[in-house]
Amino acid sequence: MDESYHTYLNRVAKMTLPATYESQIKNIQESPKFRLTAAGTREPVPFPGYSAITPPGAEDRANSEVFKELAACQQHLVKTLEPDLLVLVDPASFHFTLADLIWDSAYRGATEANTDFESELVDRIEDSFKIYQNSIVDTTPIRWQIMGLTVRPRAIEVSLVPKDEYSYDRIIAFRRAIYQNSSLISLGIEQQYYFTAHTTLAYFGNVEPRSEGLCQRELDRARLSDTLQEYNMHWLDRPQEIILSEGQLRNFTDMYTYERKPHFPIVKL
Repeated sequence: MDESYHTYLNRVAKMTLPATYESQIKNIQESPKFRLTAAGTREPVPFPGYSAITPPGAEDRANSEVFKELAACQQHLVKTLEPDLLVLVDPASFHFTLADLIWDSAYRGATEANTDFESELVDRIEDSFKIYQNSIVDTTPIRWQIMGLTVRPRAIEVSLVPKDEYSYDRIIAFRRAIYQNSSLISLGIEQQYYFTAHTTLAYFGNVEPRSEGLCQRELDRARLSDTLQEYNMHWLDRPQEIILSEGQLRNFTDMYTYERKPHFPIVKL
């Protein structure tokens, strides 16, 4: 399920076009990963799983300036758009997802059926990391760049493209070392989506019509589209680059919390 370098570039570029925004924004929905509290705020609901990611923002000093830029983008969006439209991701948890592993109902089923699931996963991910590391013949840094803001049915993300074909091939090699590992497949780990490098900035909160006095106010979808396009122009003049240097196995309990236990494997990318 891997695309060629040029196919990937073309697909992600189309995701930031005005026509794509117009189509995607028609179908946005409130994210089920958060719930409205009695105080009127939104808090994350349990959504457990495992993923292979880069170190979260609070720990990734090499990319701290990029994460500051993404946090500034968050604040611009929340100030410009309807006040309860977005649930912002904590910048401390910003990361680049290298490979989704298992989550939600599949995670619950696997861990209930096998009490040794985590230890087996750790061992097999470590094997995959070794396979990848043994394949490296060039240690040139892996560089990816922000392409622009993209809309998912339940979230706003920033999508990234590789600076060169070498950087793309290295990440694809990493993913193959995981998804083609038969011992991981036997644990229920499989590739389910085409790879789209991204960092999630916010999830959608209230997208339904809201009562204001005697009338209802619809979500201003045109303003959302225009805001995303305008911010993409901002990045055209100020390219933002991320250096990918380390992959880690992480356990997440919700969309704010990504934990690494001491025995979880790490690999230099």
